[in-house]
Amino acid sequence: MTMPQPNDYRMATAFLRGLDADWAGVIDLIGPCTHDPKAAREPYEALVRAIAYQQLTAKAGDAILARLKALHPASPFPAPGEILADDFDALRACGFSASKIATIKAIAEGTLTGLVPTRVAAAAMDDEDLIARLVTLKGIGRWTVEMLLMYSLERPDVLPVDDFGVREGYRALKSLGEAPKPRVLREIGKAWAPHRTVASWYLWRVPRERGNVLA
Repeated sequence: MTMPQPNDYRMATAFLRGLDADWAGVIDLIGPCTHDPKAAREPYEALVRAIAYQQLTAKAGDAILARLKALHPASPFPAPGEILADDFDALRACGFSASKIATIKAIAEGTLTGLVPTRVAAAAMDDEDLIARLVTLKGIGRWTVEMLLMYSLERPDVLPVDDFGVREGYRALKSLGEAPKPRVLREIGKAWAPHRTVASWYLWRVPRERGNVLA
């Protein structure tokens, strides 16, 4: 699958700007899209990282990963077999909760069995097929796989409608009283295809009180 290039982000931004005055105004306010995927990461590593950061600040997630990597100083990132061999207390000391430990071990085991595909294999898979496959892992939900699609596989048309920040961004974009439900935003977002990844990037960054900023 062809990976997006910087020019694709410019084309996506131009497309979104042309939708209406609200999109044009917020794009002018935020500026160019600087979406920064980490294309070198294997799905295994991307999923473990996503679980480490889940429901935490970036600083807290960084600290947990640093301690995890310190358990295996000879590896750039712990291999699946190494995580499976780590005992509960060692991973707990890194900062992982009990549920997160179960999840990263499931990811590691799934990688060894082939359930978690390599990057090359994942690149050939349809978005929904990959989501359906990976959500069978304990503790992995649709949002986690969507982050993998956006940030490791560089898919250009992903809209994580369950993401609070995306829904709140749309509420602020349109000056709504409340954020749309996921199923409603999914329908609205069809008009943003095939650039829903860039649309999500902007929605995450919409000032929550636009009237004070754009007036």
